[in-house]
Amino acid sequence: MKNLDKNLKLIEEALDIQASSRGNRIFLRGDDSRVRTAERLVKDLYTSGTDLSGMNPADVRMALQSATAAGSESLQDILSSNIPVASKRRVIVPKTENQRRYVDAIRNFDIVIGVGPAGTGKTYLAMAMAVNSFLKKEVSRIVLARPAIEAGEKLGFLPGDMVEKVNPYLRPLYDALYDMMEYENASKLIERGVIEIAPLAFMRGRTLNDAFIILDEAQNTTSEQMKMYLTRLGFNSKTVITGDVTQIDLPQGRPSGLIEITKILEGVEGIKFVRFSERDVVRHKLVQEILRAYEKYEKRTGEGQQ
Repeated sequence: MKNLDKNLKLIEEALDIQASSRGNRIFLRGDDSRVRTAERLVKDLYTSGTDLSGMNPADVRMALQSATAAGSESLQDILSSNIPVASKRRVIVPKTENQRRYVDAIRNFDIVIGVGPAGTGKTYLAMAMAVNSFLKKEVSRIVLARPAIEAGEKLGFLPGDMVEKVNPYLRPLYDALYDMMEYENASKLIERGVIEIAPLAFMRGRTLNDAFIILDEAQNTTSEQMKMYLTRLGFNSKTVITGDVTQIDLPQGRPSGLIEITKILEGVEGIKFVRFSERDVVRHKLVQEILRAYEKYEKRTGEGQQ
């Protein structure tokens, strides 16, 4: 196995056990169930030749949890969904079964629509796939769009030039991009127009060829905007549309374009819908512990009041 010591160190941190090697033998010590999980992981890694050194402990931990929950699914199947990107992390790891289905859909369909709550990785994984496609020269540019609905896309009253006006609405896309690519490289590509981050209104009248296009926060598109956006797709292009239908900021009475296309395009060949749920929300380990602590506290106080 390549980078054996690094891999064992990651397994140690991910499972909170002790792992060491001597010659061709590996020693695992700790809780019985965790040691058995580590043993399974080591065997899978030896069989597949997979290297974990590009992953962080949290990703390894989530992959192990997914493998345990999936039962028959091997760690190799889970790890094969990893997305190489040009950052120090080197790979982005889908952490739930739905996230892996989403990544597979993006690989196999030209239009993918991811619908679900915040924190499920819809935009983040789409960005990772866009960067990966660009690095593999499958597309020549990346276009990232988002409706600036909070200001009704009427940005004139805000200070600064147009870039400064729309930046607050596009900042989440910049944040995700800079997590995938080195800041200087990404900035140069943005300056050259190879990566474009723009409000949805800027898509009108264009045809986007040889591009990976992401429409984020699509629940805030109107019917007309969504139809306009979908007809921008050109040759050798791919688009991912993401949104949370429980977080619609459109004026009352205006139907959401995202909700409409779930009815209009469902079943159309070549278009794939992936629906996320609360179970796909991925949180920091400490956040999970905080939530558990709150649940225990609320349960205790509830029983006390009764």
